[in-house]
Amino acid sequence: MVKKLFTLDDGIAKELEIVAKTLNTTQKDIVERALDFYFDYSDSFIADKIIDAVENKKLKTFSKEETYEILGI
Repeated sequence: MVKKLFTLDDGIAKELEIVAKTLNTTQKDIVERALDFYFDYSDSFIADKIIDAVENKKLKTFSKEETYEILGI
């Protein structure tokens, strides 16, 4: 478990409090669920960015053989 400290806009903080009370859960649980949902949602955008970088030769890829050689396997 890692402890994080961050500041929220007043409106978001109040909405977080209301949603947590309404769902009878903790604000921590709401934030964790929201971040998990966001990370799942953003995965496709990150993958598209990586694909574009590879296609535009901005990101180097390695063959299986090159990878093994680099890792000394």
